[in-house]
Amino acid sequence: MPKHVPTELNLHQHSRVLELTFDDGARFELPCEYLRVFSPSAEVMGHGPGQEVLQLGKEDVNIAQITPVGNYAVVLHFDDEHNTGIYSWEYLYSLGINYEQNWQSYLNRLEAAGHTHKATN
Repeated sequence: MPKHVPTELNLHQHSRVLELTFDDGARFELPCEYLRVFSPSAEVMGHGPGQEVLQLGKEDVNIAQITPVGNYAVVLHFDDEHNTGIYSWEYLYSLGINYEQNWQSYLNRLEAAGHTHKATN
């Protein structure tokens, strides 16, 4: 049984935000772009440490569909055809708790690779 279980999961497609409320009262609003660039799929994470693939041009990505996986996760189907990541409740909770740090790390990696995020122009 997962340690953290969502009691509410709402997709706001217009604002491209997935809102999650967990059983401990934690509430997160996670942008679709953030969820896409931190997909737990092998395509994004690689097959081991240091094999991560920097995702570019995902500023306007949205979630088209959410599919439950048992009682422990969901698959997020993005409108850029990416749908291979299984987002466990624990992973989503971790993404919420670590949002600021993860997001800044992503922006730093973009900059180091010579790319500018649309929102920071």
